[in-house]
Amino acid sequence: MSLRIGIDIGGTFTDLVAIGADGLVHTRKTASTPHDYTAGILTGLQALLAAVPGPVGELLHATTIGSNTILQGAGARTALITTAGFRDVLEIRDLRMPRVYDIGWTKPPALVERRLRLEVTEKLRPDGSVAVPLDDISVAVAIERLRAERVESLAICLLHSYANPVHEQAVAALVRAALPDLPISLSREILPEIKEYPRTSTTVINAYVQPVVRAYLTTLAARLAALGIAAPLHLMQSNGGLASAGFAAAQPVHIIESGPAAGVVGAAALAATLGEPRLITFDMGGTTAKAGLVENGEVLRTEALEVGAGVMAGSRLLVGAGYLLKLPAIDLAEVGAGGGSICRLDAAGAPKVGPESAGADPGPVCYGVGGTDPTITDCNLVLGYLDPGGLVGGAMKLDLAAARAAVATRLAEPLGLTIEAAAAGMLRVAAASMMRAIRAVSVERGRDPRDFALLAFGGNGGLFAAAIAAELGIRRIIVPPLSGVFSAFGLLVAETEHHATRSLRAPLAGADAGPIGAALEALEQEGLARLAADGFPPARCMLRRSALARYVGQSSEITVPLPPGPADAWLAGLPERFGAEHERTYGFRAGPEEPVELMGLAVIARGVANAPRVPATIPPAAANVPPTRRAWFADTGWVETKVTDRAGLAAKPLRGPAIIQEYDATCLVPASAEASLDPFGAIRLRLDAAV
Repeated sequence: MSLRIGIDIGGTFTDLVAIGADGLVHTRKTASTPHDYTAGILTGLQALLAAVPGPVGELLHATTIGSNTILQGAGARTALITTAGFRDVLEIRDLRMPRVYDIGWTKPPALVERRLRLEVTEKLRPDGSVAVPLDDISVAVAIERLRAERVESLAICLLHSYANPVHEQAVAALVRAALPDLPISLSREILPEIKEYPRTSTTVINAYVQPVVRAYLTTLAARLAALGIAAPLHLMQSNGGLASAGFAAAQPVHIIESGPAAGVVGAAALAATLGEPRLITFDMGGTTAKAGLVENGEVLRTEALEVGAGVMAGSRLLVGAGYLLKLPAIDLAEVGAGGGSICRLDAAGAPKVGPESAGADPGPVCYGVGGTDPTITDCNLVLGYLDPGGLVGGAMKLDLAAARAAVATRLAEPLGLTIEAAAAGMLRVAAASMMRAIRAVSVERGRDPRDFALLAFGGNGGLFAAAIAAELGIRRIIVPPLSGVFSAFGLLVAETEHHATRSLRAPLAGADAGPIGAALEALEQEGLARLAADGFPPARCMLRRSALARYVGQSSEITVPLPPGPADAWLAGLPERFGAEHERTYGFRAGPEEPVELMGLAVIARGVANAPRVPATIPPAAANVPPTRRAWFADTGWVETKVTDRAGLAAKPLRGPAIIQEYDATCLVPASAEASLDPFGAIRLRLDAAV
């Protein structure tokens, strides 16, 4: 029996899900090991394979190694070679500020210090023609500086290279001849698009993290081989598609936001099976809570994201706090409210939750491994929602007395409240923060959350889903099977994808279809070539095409899906398609007299699996749970509350208040809700009334 295994590293736990040829699903949770994430992976794999022996056919991995490298400032010593006069693009940025009226705010330091931003003499015009030939002597001077400074990685980003790569390629050839072991990132290969800052920033990020990611993947491959696992390794990209380990090592910029994407991908894959055309995803783990949107089986994507900007509420206007990454990514709103988020009182005595997290080390107080600050997990334990017998099927014991003491001394006594009231209040503060994220991907995107079902997953998603849904007017909640390890499951149902873009600026009125069609064909061939390298024959390749367009005078463009056929067939209808998409995105469109210009083209090349990736059903797992447990609710106080596992719901629906306890997660059913199990194995919660 060949196993396909998904591995997702979180701030607290590393989750593993395996599906065998028989369709049966097996799971394992193990503590994350921030000092060496591969150690946690190996521990989990050894435990999983001991329980389910068999050859491993495929490994799929979501990792935070890229984003953590940037957040910790632990990237390679990186240099940038750019056109003379443009070395300060990384400092100037795009003049956007996340806090307009905060005069104390300072932008993050550039990933390349100024002394390593080297200039060469050359210049191209916007059409790609040569204005100033490349001066080899200036390149030689730059190379000597690279050698003297012991640079570990190099980014090359020359003016207008998206239109003509000749100078970038020449510089790269000279550098490779002199320094053959130096990793080089070319902007023409990473992001061949107009706009200097996004292109430079994205290329520099790739260079900055490349040696770290490559070393991580090399170490992981070696340790997997030592376990006797020779299966191909694929990684989740920020855009929601899978890519080979070789591609990820060469262009790690595509896996910077690998971790958060997998759960939304799993939701999109399940949408048809669940009969849900519109889902809001709510993923609450140990460090953060994230919200996304799935419509008609497709995830909502954004064309750029910021790394290192802290938790985000999703507003398009609140940008500039991090490092710009101009690549397609799943559109997520994120807040610092997870199970490990620290609950505290600020200087004015007001309650605050997160964004600081206790993480896996030292963890919540109740873990008993050194944590001293009360967390969301401690509050849930104090209120009886979590089993004092332990998490992960009892493997991780919890110290209820220590959690109560921490909540009492740090929260309840300073606030003049009972321990229960203080803990419940902190959970309400956390819920309010998470509702901001859900509104950011729904209301701020022109969607009414009441028209959606809420898909709640992550180790803590089911604990908060009902309270959040009631406040937002959402009547239906779905807690999928494997909810506590759902992001790892999402890896197993994801498809291999490659995204390619190309800048091509032209007014749509009277546009020449010839060069536009040729450019689109070149992008399609690039996507097919990447899929072929991943082992996909043409019959298992799908292409989705789109155009990047804007009204003349706008500073940003939007993505417009394109129909199949030659360029002259769809160009005439593109202004109307653009207007409809502009109205959908921003709530209005200009009149027909406003000219529209094409800014670029994009292709998504998707490799289709040769067998369905979503199981027909996932039988509910049984767990050893007590029949009742005392739990505290604001309107009733302590109540002897029914406890069941997911399998216990198969017989008949369960009226709240109740707790559904599983190996990997817990779901809280309030008195205003009824829980049932659908044929696929998902828990369905229906609220009697919503605000």
